[in-house]
Amino acid sequence: MAEPGDAWSLCPPDYADACVTNLVPALLTPGERTPSWLPEAALDADRIVLLVIDGLGWLQLEERRHLAPNLSALAGTAITTVAPSTTATALTSIATGLPPGEHGVVGYRIAVERDVLNVLRWAVDGRDARERIPPLQFQLHEPFCGQRPPAVTRAEFSSTAFSEAHLEGVRFRGYRMPSTLCAEIQLTQRQNEPFVYAYYDGIDKVAHEYGLGEHYDAELAFVDRMVGDLLASLPRGTALVITADHGQVDVGDNTIELAPEVMANCAMQSGEARFRWLHARDGRVDELFEATQAHHSDTGWVLTVGQTIEQGWWGPKVTDAARSRLGDVALVAREPVAYLDAADTGPFVLVGRHGSLTRAEMLVPVLVGIC
Repeated sequence: MAEPGDAWSLCPPDYADACVTNLVPALLTPGERTPSWLPEAALDADRIVLLVIDGLGWLQLEERRHLAPNLSALAGTAITTVAPSTTATALTSIATGLPPGEHGVVGYRIAVERDVLNVLRWAVDGRDARERIPPLQFQLHEPFCGQRPPAVTRAEFSSTAFSEAHLEGVRFRGYRMPSTLCAEIQLTQRQNEPFVYAYYDGIDKVAHEYGLGEHYDAELAFVDRMVGDLLASLPRGTALVITADHGQVDVGDNTIELAPEVMANCAMQSGEARFRWLHARDGRVDELFEATQAHHSDTGWVLTVGQTIEQGWWGPKVTDAARSRLGDVALVAREPVAYLDAADTGPFVLVGRHGSLTRAEMLVPVLVGIC
């Protein structure tokens, strides 16, 4: 379980124990792996619904328990997500039960040779990349221990390349509105499905656009009511297990342009605003590391790729494919800041962000309620 510390402490993934990578194997192969941090009620249930709430960080929930009486009443604790603390990587780790160093989805924007793949859109330079980078060749591991459970997720996600990469073989049940998410989960229970995976992205969307203020609080209160509805409607003997992919940091307009001395040695960037991979120009790895340390170590951790591997950020095993997708120098925010990259833009300026290895981003809940 998570060690105490402030929100900005370094909190590496606990792949050997209390980590999202170990949750699905524990639920689907009981007896083989029984972590102490998972309430036993989940393993004794007749049926299990695993609900992943995108962006529901443990520290953010702890600060707002008065807004979430249903979530607060559940048994559970904090565990770590993976590195980087970003949706594409964490959802793949949750589904496959593997650290990023094995499944190879090592970020949101991943270097593939000299291009950058936006994993959620599965695009390079805004163009669809399925033919050039086939999802099933990019991520080779079966989800859910080889089982084919129902996956209740947004209808538009069922045909995406990212879904193909991390949810291949599941039986998609798409929902259009949050109310129909609950309805779809209830339908699976009438069909006596022993295990159901469900995913809801509202908290993450609200945090990105509005930060951690009133809009975030309203969305959390809504999600708590949805959890209450699920607990009241699921059949007796069903365990509702809730976790998340990452927490959030309210960055606001605290954005930082990389120093000219850094950019002079940098050929390109991958990753995201709170976990930037810097890729060195030919022969300039040392110069890039030194310049990044000199200009940005006041707001971020600066490590070589070798140091991140030695410190176990990607898990005990790093495949050649995963290694090839990492950069040369990691710039990882340890303050509420975002590092700008002109190639990393979206439809609006993000206020809430994640990706780094602070406790605010790395700690997520695992909560269990028995219906």
